[in-house]
Amino acid sequence: MVKTLGATLRHQAHDLFFKTVHQRYLIYNMCWEDPRIDRQLLGLDGNSTLVVLTSAGCNALDYLLDGPAEIHAVDVNPRQNALLQLKLTLIERGDFDDLEQMFRRGAHPRFRELYQAVRPRLPDYAAAFWDKKISYFDPANPKHSFYYRGTCGAVAWLVTRRLLKSGRKLRDYLFDLLDAQNLNEQRELYTRIEPALWSRFSTWLLRQPTALAMLGVPRPQIQLIQQRHSGGIVGYVNDKLRHVLTEVLIHDNYFWRAYLTGSYSERCCPNYLLPEHFSRLRADFGRIHTHNATVSDFLHTHPGEYSHFVLLDHQDWLAWHQPKALEEEWRLILENSRPGSRILLRSAGNDLGFLPEWTRRALRFFPNRTEPLHWQDRVGTYGSLHFAEVA
Repeated sequence: MVKTLGATLRHQAHDLFFKTVHQRYLIYNMCWEDPRIDRQLLGLDGNSTLVVLTSAGCNALDYLLDGPAEIHAVDVNPRQNALLQLKLTLIERGDFDDLEQMFRRGAHPRFRELYQAVRPRLPDYAAAFWDKKISYFDPANPKHSFYYRGTCGAVAWLVTRRLLKSGRKLRDYLFDLLDAQNLNEQRELYTRIEPALWSRFSTWLLRQPTALAMLGVPRPQIQLIQQRHSGGIVGYVNDKLRHVLTEVLIHDNYFWRAYLTGSYSERCCPNYLLPEHFSRLRADFGRIHTHNATVSDFLHTHPGEYSHFVLLDHQDWLAWHQPKALEEEWRLILENSRPGSRILLRSAGNDLGFLPEWTRRALRFFPNRTEPLHWQDRVGTYGSLHFAEVA
């Protein structure tokens, strides 16, 4: 009885902390899904109208390069939309160097002056956020980079500082790994790095619900992982990290580079930060619209026939905490789709057993396409990738 009560209180505390973090802070300073895979599956064109979860907005900008008619970036956390709006205003302003310094390097020597120039173009909620947080881009700050800001960035800063202070040899191995040109090099370097990655500190940190909540991992996802993986959360992350660093070419893996170094390189970066794409983004940036809402609330207020939905992994949380809201979301998705509308989602689990049966009957899944792509994902942290068309 006492054990059960203690576990219940711990779970409630974890859920409350996760909710508090998501209601008060910027979580994601970069998207943690690989858009190279997404675009292969989505098949976007000039007739596409997308509903996507915003996250950090990087992938919405990536999808824009395929010329869709509209992208509706929806997020219940307005800070995530504030981040995308800042990127859009910099694109609209038309100076690639400013965008590049802010979001490739993660800092700008004239960040306050630049912010004052673009502030009038920001929505009120975005301006209110950046009025307080524009120092995230201050190069004189001890963290030096926007990519160590937000709750995910704070955890990345803590882990990487610990690693990089572990000795010069380890530092050299880590940076050599980022520049490796083939899998044999990566595997050899990883064998030298792996013991340091799984120190007593890192294994302790991964077991802390606070750290996982800051990384955007809710308790339902932790439980999914613990149920499906014999090594628990530490074993799961160990296996995923080993795979992505030894089985997937790393030379263009900008996700892990940014968290280790605090910046992207000139060519290892999201597509929106490549100069050859800037004119296209500037011409089409007005096709992206942000909405501070849940997916269900957005579809209630903006009904239509959408061709694509990119749902990330938020349904893991809904399935556990709000199963009725999950059903409502799927009812609205199907009501606002047409035959052939495409849906992309990810999960910490291995399958979508949590989906309502009537939802699965309304969809055609393509595991023969998603399975090989899932293993080439440059992020490599999800348990599964799923792509479906409305029947």
